[in-house]
Amino acid sequence: MKNTEKTPEKKTDVALVTGASRGIGRAIAARLAREGHAVLVNYASNEPQAAEVVREITQAGGRALAVRADVSKPDEVKHLFDVAERTWGPVTVLVNNAGVGQHQETIAQTSDALYERIMSINVRGTFNTLREASQRMPAGSRIVNVSTSVVGTLNPGYAVYAASKAAVETMSRVFANELRGRDIRVNVVAPGPAATELFFEGKSQELIDAIIKRAPMERLGTVEDMVRVVAFLVGEESGWVHGQVLRVNGGMV
Repeated sequence: MKNTEKTPEKKTDVALVTGASRGIGRAIAARLAREGHAVLVNYASNEPQAAEVVREITQAGGRALAVRADVSKPDEVKHLFDVAERTWGPVTVLVNNAGVGQHQETIAQTSDALYERIMSINVRGTFNTLREASQRMPAGSRIVNVSTSVVGTLNPGYAVYAASKAAVETMSRVFANELRGRDIRVNVVAPGPAATELFFEGKSQELIDAIIKRAPMERLGTVEDMVRVVAFLVGEESGWVHGQVLRVNGGMV
């Protein structure tokens, strides 16, 4: 007798990666696309770079769409989730990578404008995406927020940046508890210094060498070092990992 039952269609895994037009965010988007996710490539201003990310993913056989949004604005974050749902379905993977750094300015030197910008993107931006995710992500979803190892190393000149990411870590762990019973995992990746364009910007070779020496492994991290950890936290092998902060920094303290 012929089996007429239809095999259930596998639901699309939809990943939203904020700040995905360059650096670590771009690499995360590409990795998730290779693993079969449909990827929403969020960017704040650089449309050509975001378009290039989408082009690379689609040429490799993946699915991707670039969407501009300022994550510090709630309505624009809602728009990101709306676009994802209209295009592929609900977001099931959220990677909060969008962020603003700080270049060695003491508290005394930090302007009101820089303080507001860092807190607006890093803290309010994460808050906005988590709040939207709490209302729209289904069971089985995964959230990875990006922090920094400067929260632990307490480098002079990075007070506001470190404070903003400490807020992200605390908010993430509380959020993980608030999602009790919903089967949505929340974790944090806290990279150490990685060899990205943003890291090298404005630094002397002497400073770069000193930073490298601080880690017992005596090298800068690579983008792939970070991406592998994000992929692990998004994947099934980390199914019992929840509410954790993973410092990916070569042992730097």
